[in-house]
Amino acid sequence: MKPFPIENQTKCYHCGDACADGVVHSDNKDFCCHGCLAVFDLLKESNLCNYYSLEEKAHISPKLKNFQGRFAFLDDKDTSDKILKFNDGKLAIAIFNLPQMHCSSCVWLLENLYKLDKGVLLSRTDFLKREITIHFYPELTSIRKVVELLTTLGYEPLLNLQSIHEPELAAPHRHRIYQLAVAGFCFANIMMLSLPEYFHIANEGGEQLQRSFSFIILFLSLPTVTYAASDFFVSAWRGIKAKTLNIDFGLSLSIALTFSRSVYEIISNTGSGYLDSMSGIIFFMLIGRFFQERTHTYLNFNRNYKSFFPIAVTIKTTSGQPQSIPLPKLKIGDVLIVRSQELVPADSKCLNHEAFIDYSFVTGESDPVKIRKGEIIYAGGKQSGAAIECEVLKDVSHSYLTNLWNNESFSKEKINRETFVQKLAKHFTVVLLLISISAFIYWLPTDPARGWNALTTVLIVACPCALLLSYTFTNGAIMMQYAKAGVFLKNAGVIETMARATHLVFDKTGTITNHVLSVHFHGSELREQELALIYSMCKQSNHPLSKALAEKLSFCNAWVVDDFTEIPGKGLKAKCNGKIITIGASDFVQASQQEHDAQGAAVFIRFDDKVLGYFSFNKEYRKNLADVFNVLSKKYKLSILSGDNDGQMSNLQSIVGQKVPMFFHQSPDSKTSYIEKLKDEGEVVMMVGDGLNDSGALMKSHVGISISDDVNNFSPACDAIITGAVFSKFPNLVRLATKAQFIIKASFVLSLCYNIVGLSFAVSGTLSPVVAAILMPLSSISIILFTTVASALAGRILGLAR
Repeated sequence: MKPFPIENQTKCYHCGDACADGVVHSDNKDFCCHGCLAVFDLLKESNLCNYYSLEEKAHISPKLKNFQGRFAFLDDKDTSDKILKFNDGKLAIAIFNLPQMHCSSCVWLLENLYKLDKGVLLSRTDFLKREITIHFYPELTSIRKVVELLTTLGYEPLLNLQSIHEPELAAPHRHRIYQLAVAGFCFANIMMLSLPEYFHIANEGGEQLQRSFSFIILFLSLPTVTYAASDFFVSAWRGIKAKTLNIDFGLSLSIALTFSRSVYEIISNTGSGYLDSMSGIIFFMLIGRFFQERTHTYLNFNRNYKSFFPIAVTIKTTSGQPQSIPLPKLKIGDVLIVRSQELVPADSKCLNHEAFIDYSFVTGESDPVKIRKGEIIYAGGKQSGAAIECEVLKDVSHSYLTNLWNNESFSKEKINRETFVQKLAKHFTVVLLLISISAFIYWLPTDPARGWNALTTVLIVACPCALLLSYTFTNGAIMMQYAKAGVFLKNAGVIETMARATHLVFDKTGTITNHVLSVHFHGSELREQELALIYSMCKQSNHPLSKALAEKLSFCNAWVVDDFTEIPGKGLKAKCNGKIITIGASDFVQASQQEHDAQGAAVFIRFDDKVLGYFSFNKEYRKNLADVFNVLSKKYKLSILSGDNDGQMSNLQSIVGQKVPMFFHQSPDSKTSYIEKLKDEGEVVMMVGDGLNDSGALMKSHVGISISDDVNNFSPACDAIITGAVFSKFPNLVRLATKAQFIIKASFVLSLCYNIVGLSFAVSGTLSPVVAAILMPLSSISIILFTTVASALAGRILGLAR
């Protein structure tokens, strides 16, 4: 028989496939087609050939040799608008799912798209979700060209009906369920075929049958190793490439050793192997992982469902009256009323003649964009002029708002401090490996079977639960407790920083003050038309004093307001009925020294060149304010900042105590400077403000907390949003963060006990690998239950459950 001709086995330099249809030579390299050559030339021209050296087998074939016209549908504006997450004509943002993304070189190449297309501003990948977020300039490129570029590189986006319409959640953990099904089926059948050996019922002449069973068992073990256990090996390999030995390395090594030893014994007919144990290891480990993932998803789901942004938004009812509703109840077709400095929570259509939208949360550009009637206002935009009305076009996307909150533009300075758990995690696998090898060497001369047992069971039974699960699940459970109490955290890292805070700074107006009891005007009597103009101005603003004054004057008819401007910490200015009206602080309206001596909080009124007087406000401080400061002062340093004058200083001191420093006449800049001063002194600062005039101070503090009563005061500068109703529980809210650190350490001690007991049996070689495989997920589940129950109990003891 002639040998099979081996032809065209040359590998393509770009995609790695065999050049089955001929070889294209260029630059001393071989390519399977002109498409791969074109991609190579593109990368070479952009100095991106490092892509080929980052990782072995990193190359991806474009698959489509000719897709000209295939993406022409993206030129349709209606279709592209449904795919784009943002588009103001200057900058567009799109998010694509790329199933082909599989390694670090893929990530590297995809995050360098700006070198391949000058229209691409930046691209960021999410490897776990296989997603890429691309910011591009519509004037220089188009969504079609971006998709064609990705496809040319071999990363064709997944474009289907689901990506055009509002995406639905995919079935969670489907891949893990398939793995569990395969592992469970194979494990059950392997155990059944192993019964004759377990009970020694193989009679004479049955050796051949038993050997046949062994090969069937070997056949059943193959999908278990290659598919069900694949995630363990992939994780271990990624750790090795990153020059670290992660937890999955020990487990993968144990599976590989057990499988190799079993294959040798079966083929050499020197034993029946341990494939039953290996299948059991994989099956029970998958059960543990499945439970962990489901629990983690449950925690995240509850956080997202409760929403980071449950504070109410204002809609216009059918009767024309404004009504405050929780954000999750906002639906398509509702008419939103968005005041100055408020965030638009969902894509909406502008109903006013014009609006000025600040997209800095999305693009980083602070210049407001002028939106005309009928044009789209994208979620994340902030109204920077007078109050507007807009019709909701899409459902609120909590995940999108979360992305805005975590925008890199608003990232805080981190406190670099490695915990003892993190330090131990780095060396856990190395120590575990040394113990297993030592036990193997010790038993090998006298009892090789026991030595093999010790080698494998040590790697399996050692429970890294505290290192992997304690921090994640405790913080997840604590965040659930916070959400139940009306506190919504930006991320889990906020909890640890809260626990380390040493100095608490409180804003006064809208933070430690509550409802306005009375409003009095000091000056010449105001006419009805003047009151109506003041009302028309104040209803545009979201500041607590403006809202209080607008509520007081709600009997007036509103006028059209032009050229509205709100300067945080200063006041309002606009043109109304032909008059230039200025409302705000005394220096902002240029009040005289005599007029400046207003007691307490005051809002001055100026019409053209004449100061008419000021409104004074008698405030009610929040419930149990004295108790809150009394408890906090025992552990923390406290300060109060206020943009008002010091007319209420003596009254406030009688409530919070004489020792609490108070600073009045503070502008937003001076508040920020004070926070920076405290940080320079080595304090870990927690700032509590109203999220409006305090964004700079919230941003500069280690933990910024925005407090709100009935409006959507979302600010990317803050780390947490709390409702005003739970302010009286503030000491317990901070104490819960401290309890979380205790729970993490307690779960670590519990896990340590598991390890000591388990390893004592494992190193002796008397522990079965299957028993070890059962014990490890059970210990993981017990750690999860402990952290969840302990966190819930802590929240209940502190009285935070509502």
